[in-house]
Amino acid sequence: MKILTKRNGIIALIILAFLFPIIGQNDYYLHMLTLSFIWAIAVYGINLLSGYTGYLSLAHGGFFAIGAYSLGLLTVKSGMNFWLALVGACLITCAIGFVIGLIALRTKEHFFAIYTLCVGYIIYLVIDKWEGLTEGVRGLIGIPAPGNIGPITFDTAASQYYLVLVFLLAVIIVMYRIIHSLTGRTYMAIRNSEDLAQTIGISTMKNKLTAFVLSTFFAGLAGALYASFIRFIGPDIGSTSIMFDLLMYLLVGGIGTLSGPLVGTLLLVILSQNLQFLQEYRMLIFGPLLTLIIIFYPRGIAGAIFDWKIKRKDKKPSVLRNDVSIKVEEG
Repeated sequence: MKILTKRNGIIALIILAFLFPIIGQNDYYLHMLTLSFIWAIAVYGINLLSGYTGYLSLAHGGFFAIGAYSLGLLTVKSGMNFWLALVGACLITCAIGFVIGLIALRTKEHFFAIYTLCVGYIIYLVIDKWEGLTEGVRGLIGIPAPGNIGPITFDTAASQYYLVLVFLLAVIIVMYRIIHSLTGRTYMAIRNSEDLAQTIGISTMKNKLTAFVLSTFFAGLAGALYASFIRFIGPDIGSTSIMFDLLMYLLVGGIGTLSGPLVGTLLLVILSQNLQFLQEYRMLIFGPLLTLIIIFYPRGIAGAIFDWKIKRKDKKPSVLRNDVSIKVEEG
């Protein structure tokens, strides 16, 4: 009976994640991991659309900001209950994503990427200039922490870590169910050949729009969790630099893989925190690193490990056949 199986490894990682606040007892590391988990949720949204449907959206930084500002405005200016505001923020993001998706998905390839990049920048400008609603460069201050659920409170770093971890695990489970379902296979069929998918009767526009809205839901959820965790937001969270950070996490971790968004986000966030002493020179490390990964491992770290396992499995039968032939010759 094998102990080192994929299932046991995943269970061990989940147990380690839940035990980390007890083992580590360091608020700085908890803060860093909580932020990493929030970014990872947003990256899973990009991965669903770009990795499995084949449409590279550069507007998800804007949808992240919409989720954050929706929660901030509903709680700070409208005085809404946090959990209702969280649901409302996700619904608002999805509604805006639906409208934008109807237009954006009529374009393809680089035209789609350029259009969504423009949309993301327009969202940033609206947040920055509409001072009557968003407070402009002053930002929103005093965003409340998550409300209590019975006796459970979220006023400590550990409790907020557990809350975000539960949301992250839920997102990963949802992603797993989508990928291994008929819907997921439909998305991959569109990615591989949209024309062929149409000829076999797949409604490509309907499926692409569904994937787009789901991806904006994940981005809005991440933005809302970010706002409640940081307690202050400004227009910078909708800037294009945030979008390219999210895209970098995805490319390094592995686009079109289930574990890639989490691997890439954790690796780069931890690495960037440890290289803070280099300040603006950090990109001298990240730039060549990203270039080398894209050249040699186009599917990222998770994709490279998966490909290595496939090659290893393919070699085993040939080794067994050679052993059998040797024994026959000796006999």
